Amino acid sequence: MPRRTALLALPLAALLATAPTTLTSTASAAPERDERAADVVLEGRGFGHGKGLSQYGARAAAAQGRTHQEILDFYYPGTQRGGVAGDVEVLISADTTTDVKVRPARGLRVRSVATGRSRWLARLAPDARAWRITSATRGRSNVEAKVKGGWSRVRTLAGDAELLAKEPLTLLLPRGARATYRGALRSASTGAGRDRDTVNVVDFEDYLRGVVPGEVPALWPTEAVRAQAVAARTYAAYERDHAPAARHYELCDTSACQVYRGVDAEHPGSDAAVAATVGVVVTADGAPAFTQFSASNGGWTRAGSFPYLQAVEDPWDTAPEAQNPYAQWSRTLTPAVLEKVWPGSGSFVSLEVVARDGNGAWGGRVVRVEVTFTGATRSATGDQFRSWLGLRSDWFRPQP
Repeated sequence: MPRRTALLALPLAALLATAPTTLTSTASAAPERDERAADVVLEGRGFGHGKGLSQYGARAAAAQGRTHQEILDFYYPGTQRGGVAGDVEVLISADTTTDVKVRPARGLRVRSVATGRSRWLARLAPDARAWRITSATRGRSNVEAKVKGGWSRVRTLAGDAELLAKEPLTLLLPRGARATYRGALRSASTGAGRDRDTVNVVDFEDYLRGVVPGEVPALWPTEAVRAQAVAARTYAAYERDHAPAARHYELCDTSACQVYRGVDAEHPGSDAAVAATVGVVVTADGAPAFTQFSASNGGWTRAGSFPYLQAVEDPWDTAPEAQNPYAQWSRTLTPAVLEKVWPGSGSFVSLEVVARDGNGAWGGRVVRVEVTFTGATRSATGDQFRSWLGLRSDWFRPQP
């Protein structure tokens, strides 16, 4: 679910290191109390930001016989269909080294990013056990083969270089891990000295094959998986066109963008959904739309930053066919947890929701919450509170 914008519906990490700012403070600290305040039990709905497509809602809609086109039209009203093709450049975050290291592969060659010229590597070192690209001086790239006795340089290229073959490449990662990717694996300069990142330059449809089964189970109802394929393809196209993640890549492979695991994640069920919707994207004004999605909206979508991201009641998200484990949830917050988020505020006293968006049960999603301590009253938006406390969504209420 989709990182520069929270797309995807995955549990947030533990508390952020940076505490929120104080918005209001009491005139003086209250006297020391003999007993701490009780725990706060939150009752909540949904999982994720709730904008756009609900994955569990799509599941229920498909189970009820809806097509993926109907599902997309409901969650992105007023949009049309278009097409997209080409490659996408994806940062491989698991490769924390400054080189790109692969196993030998059929037809393996190295290509200069600047000129497009390539060399067959088997001719340079037929007995190589592995190949890698490392950084050389003045922005050049060394191509090295692992033979008896260690690594041996066989070629130096100007600028960045990439490895590609007639079959998927097995990337050798730190601590003996491995991952397999289609397309090319590029050693890309970060612009910071000789530091390099590993970037997978891959065809859009092959990229989707490594994304969709990480977003929804590949064996969910066919039309739900197809709807996810179109939404994920569109999200990637929008991000590629509007907000490249960095100078040397367009998307990341984590939940900050979309989770991408390459060939290792591929599944025949999701492959079929990608193939059945090949190239199709959701468009607005002739360009790919910002198709945010999350696991569950709890029964009401949340308005986003575009006209097609509307706040409407969602009958599918809470339908029995959704089999939605996130339709309702609860979370207990101890005083110690709240005091850790706002250090220096004193002892926890109370938590109060002071504004909601008006859509759905309890008055809808939380717009603003106030947390009172003996030394200060802190204020946060519902989305901030969700993030800082690791809640499933910003649609919650404290139980009496």
